[in-house]
Amino acid sequence: MTTETKKPRLLTLKQAAGLIEGLTEYRVRQLCTDNIIKYHKFGNKYMIPERELLKYFGETA
Repeated sequence: MTTETKKPRLLTLKQAAGLIEGLTEYRVRQLCTDNIIKYHKFGNKYMIPERELLKYFGETA
């Protein structure tokens, strides 16, 4: 019996900004650096879990 584990979908700043109408890459980066939403940083690249972004904006995943 195997259990399927769902991996979180990670979005770039551009993808995250495109997910919510009116949201800019600058604002997404600001939400990350202000520790308002959780993110992962790989080198100079910000990767935002889709679930975290949708949770902050009150959308459903």
